[in-house]
Amino acid sequence: KETDYGDYFMWGSTNPNTKTTCNWMKNPFNNGSDSCDEEYFNAHKSEWLDDNDNLKSEYDAATQIMGDGWRMPTKADFQELLDNTDSEWVTINDVGGRKFTSKTNGNSIFIPFSGERLDSSFYFQGTFGNVWSSSLDTAEPYFAWYLGFSEDRVYADYYESRDFGFVVRGVME
Repeated sequence: KETDYGDYFMWGSTNPNTKTTCNWMKNPFNNGSDSCDEEYFNAHKSEWLDDNDNLKSEYDAATQIMGDGWRMPTKADFQELLDNTDSEWVTINDVGGRKFTSKTNGNSIFIPFSGERLDSSFYFQGTFGNVWSSSLDTAEPYFAWYLGFSEDRVYADYYESRDFGFVVRGVME
């Protein structure tokens, strides 16, 4: 449902981390250490990412769960959302979130304040939301791009590490 928080995924994981821990040891693109091994990641980057530094389809949670034609949004998709919609804080069925309404055709989507997951704990549910993109931060591969939002702001940023559990919202090609 539109008002469900959804499952939580580490960046690049196609299996939800709702009942398992989100940390570097479990991150799909790490070598099992308890911190990000950038040397290991960079040595294998071409196995996981396409030429645009976006996740390949086999590591894209939206593609793997929702099927062909679906994918995780890219950093550019988030920028397009920010540039071409008006957003407002709303409550739908007792769930707070942001409603994004197209400046062109008036269509809208709602994304709940799902919070985030780190280790085995959930944080900020009901007050803040983060949605993963498929785009890696090329300057610092410890990070990936995401859409962040609260009652008073919406932004695309990269300053969250790939071991956090954020929700994924698929977009159709």
